[in-house]
Amino acid sequence: MSADERRTGDGLVDRARHLLRQHGGPLTRELERVPGGFGLGQVPARLKPDAIARVVCGFCSTGCSLDVHLRDGVAVNLSPTVDYSVNAGVACPKGWEALTPLQAPDRARVPLARDERGRLAPVDWGVALDVFVRGFKGIQAKHGPESVAFLGTGQMPSEELAFLGALAKFGMGMVHGDGNTRQCMATAVVAYKQSFGFDAPPYTYKDFEESDVLVFVGANPCIAHPIMWGRVCKNPHAPRILVVDPRRTETAMVATEHFPLRPKSDLVLFYGIAHVLVARGWIDRAFIDAHTSGFDAFAAHVASYDLGRVAAATGLSSEAIERLASHIHEGKRVSFWWTMGVNQSHEGVRVAQAIINLALMTGNMGRPGTGANSITGQCNAMGSRLFANTTSLLGGHDFGNPVHRQKVSGVLGIDETLIPRTQSLAYDQIMEGILKGKIRGLWVVATNTAHSWINQADAIDVLGRLDFLVVQDMYGTTETARRAHLVLPAAGWGEKEGTFINSERRIGLIKRVTRAPGQALADFYIFKLIAEAWGCGELFRAWSSPEAVFRLLTEVSRGQPCDITGVESYAMLEDRGGVQWPLREGETVARGAERRLFEDGRFFHDDGRARFVFDEPSRLPEAADDSYPLTLLTGRASSAQWHTLTRTGKSKILRKLSAEEPYVEINPADAHRLGIKPRQWVIVESRRGQFEARAFVTHVVRAGQVFVPMHYARANQLTLAAFDPHSRQPAYKACAVLVRPRRDGESGTAGTET
Repeated sequence: MSADERRTGDGLVDRARHLLRQHGGPLTRELERVPGGFGLGQVPARLKPDAIARVVCGFCSTGCSLDVHLRDGVAVNLSPTVDYSVNAGVACPKGWEALTPLQAPDRARVPLARDERGRLAPVDWGVALDVFVRGFKGIQAKHGPESVAFLGTGQMPSEELAFLGALAKFGMGMVHGDGNTRQCMATAVVAYKQSFGFDAPPYTYKDFEESDVLVFVGANPCIAHPIMWGRVCKNPHAPRILVVDPRRTETAMVATEHFPLRPKSDLVLFYGIAHVLVARGWIDRAFIDAHTSGFDAFAAHVASYDLGRVAAATGLSSEAIERLASHIHEGKRVSFWWTMGVNQSHEGVRVAQAIINLALMTGNMGRPGTGANSITGQCNAMGSRLFANTTSLLGGHDFGNPVHRQKVSGVLGIDETLIPRTQSLAYDQIMEGILKGKIRGLWVVATNTAHSWINQADAIDVLGRLDFLVVQDMYGTTETARRAHLVLPAAGWGEKEGTFINSERRIGLIKRVTRAPGQALADFYIFKLIAEAWGCGELFRAWSSPEAVFRLLTEVSRGQPCDITGVESYAMLEDRGGVQWPLREGETVARGAERRLFEDGRFFHDDGRARFVFDEPSRLPEAADDSYPLTLLTGRASSAQWHTLTRTGKSKILRKLSAEEPYVEINPADAHRLGIKPRQWVIVESRRGQFEARAFVTHVVRAGQVFVPMHYARANQLTLAAFDPHSRQPAYKACAVLVRPRRDGESGTAGTET
C-alpha cells in the first residue's frame, strides 16, 4: 500500500469519525472508546444491564418475538415471547438458537481487500472505503452508470434496505439493483399487483384458526413455517386440510387428503377446478359482479379444461379432481395458501393467479378464514418488496410515474432528477448483464449468490468475470465472499436495530442486544460511511439513525395501500406487539390486533375491483427424457436449517436436528430398477452438474421423481436457469436428472457439507 493510499485512508477515517460524532448515532461513544477502530461497545444505554429485550426473530417470515435475556449488558439466553400474537410463547429450533450464529469463529471482523498476490488481506476502514469508491467510480467513469449494480436481501431491516437502495440509486448513480427476494417472492408480488392492484397479502394468522377448509399448494408449513402450522392445529372447526403437492410432505401426511399431481401441472389443475365450479354453478355470482372484473372471459377460458384433459395432464383421477372442487364448494370459509412450490416456477405468476381466481369466484375473500394467501419466505422479504427501492420506488411507488417521483423526492428532500425513470434490471438480467460485459461492478449485501443462484456453476463463472466485486456480510467465508475483491464486515441480527415486516404485514422491531465482533458495523452505518466517502453524504443528513429513516418511510407510504403514517415510533411498535399495515394517521389499533384486508370488498385498482388474470399453460422447460429420466424436486427438509446454512450451519444443535449427510429421496420402484440400495452413495446428475448423496428410499416421492433439500450447496449445480416471464423468478423446483450408484473409486466431497 502506498503512502498516498494510507493518507487517503486516514482522511476517510477522520471523516467517518466526524460524521458519527456530529450526528450522535449509537456508535459515537464506542468510537471514542476504541481508538483507531469501529468495534461496537455494549448494548444501547436505554436497555438496562440486566433486562429482557423483545426482538423479532431474524430467520423466516413468520415474525416470532423472542425475549433476549441480558446479564451485565450482554445477551446470554433467549426464550419465546409469551404475549406476542404471532407465536404466543413458542419458537422453532432456529429461533431458540438465534444467538448462536453470532458467536461463530468465521465472523467477518475487519475489512479485507485483495493484495498484490491476489489474497484477501486485512485493511482498515479508511482504506476499504477508498478501495470501494475508487473501484466503482472508476468503472462508472469508463463504462457509464449502468455498468455497476447491487444485490440486497430480505434478511436486512427495512431501514437498511431503504438506505442501500437510496444510496446506490440517488447518491451513487446506479440504475440497477435487485435482491434475493427475487428468488422467493417475486411471483407473489406480480400476481397480487396484477390481480389486486398492489402487492397485498390479504390475511392474518388468525385465518389459520378460522377456516373450515385449508388448501395448501406447494407449501409444507409443518417444516417451513412450524409456528404457522401450530395455528392450524389450534383450529377448533375440525377443518378439512387439503394438500396439493407432488411430494408426500410432512403436511400432506397429516392432511385430510393429499393430491399428488405431476410436477408443474398445477395451472392445468386449477383451471380444471374452476371449470367444475363454473359448470356446476358453485360460484358466488353476487361477489363476482360486485367486486371483480374479467370473470366471463375467465369462465370462457376454462371451459375447455374438462376432467379428461385435466386428469391426463396432472396424473390425478377425475374423481380426485371432482372431490377437490367439491371440498372448495362445501366450505363456508376456505383459505388457499402457497409458498415456493408455486412461486419458484416457470409459470408461477399465472399459477398464483389461478389460486386467486378460485378464491374470488367462490367469494372467499375479506372474511375470517378465507383468502388467497402467499406465505412469505425471508424475515423481511415484505420490507424488501415495499422499501428496498429496487424494482419499485420506495413505498411501492412507480419509478416511471412523475407524480410518484415528485412525492418521494419531496419527502426525502432531494432533486427529482436523481431518481431513475426506468425500472431496474431483475436479478437474472443483472447476471446476464455481467456475462455480456455490460455490468462490470457488483455490490452484494448480505446474500450468497455463489451458493443460492440457480445453476450454480454458471453463477460462479459469471461472478468471476466482474472487474470489481464487493461483498458486505457478517461472514467472510461465504462462497461469494471468497470470490470478492473487497469484503466489508457487517453486523448481523441482534447487533443492529430496525424493523421487519412479516407474512401477515406485521411490522416488528429488532434491537441491538449484543456487540458485533472486531470492526464489524451495522449495515446502516456502513452505508453512512460510504455516502460520506462517495461525496453524497449531504443527501442523507436526515438519515441519522434507523428510527429517523423509519419516520421517512412512514411519510413515503402516505396514501399508499401500505400507509403506515399512524405508526408513530419504535416505542409504539413495541407497545402494540407489532402493527400490521395499513395503519393511517389518526387510526388506532389494539395490542396484538390481527386485521385482514378487503373486508369492504374494495381492491386497489382504480375501479376498486379485483381482476381475473389467466393465460395458456406453457411447457415444462426441461422434461424428463431417456437420458435424464427423473424429475428433480427441491425444497425445505428440516425446520432446523435455513437457506444456504450460512447461519444455521454454525449451530451444533441445529446440525444434529437435520441429516448429517446430504441425501436424495428416491421411490422404491426407481431404486429397484436402478440397483440402488438404502443409504448407498449415489450420484444425482443433470445436464449442468452433479451432486453426491446418500439414497433415502421412500414412498414420500412418487416414481419418476427425486427430492433434494435446497440448503445443500451442490444442489444448485443441478437446477435449470429457467424463469417466469412476468416475475423473473427462477424455477428451482423441476428439472431432468439421472441417479446412479457411485462407482468404485469415484471420489466425492459430499461429506464436507455443513
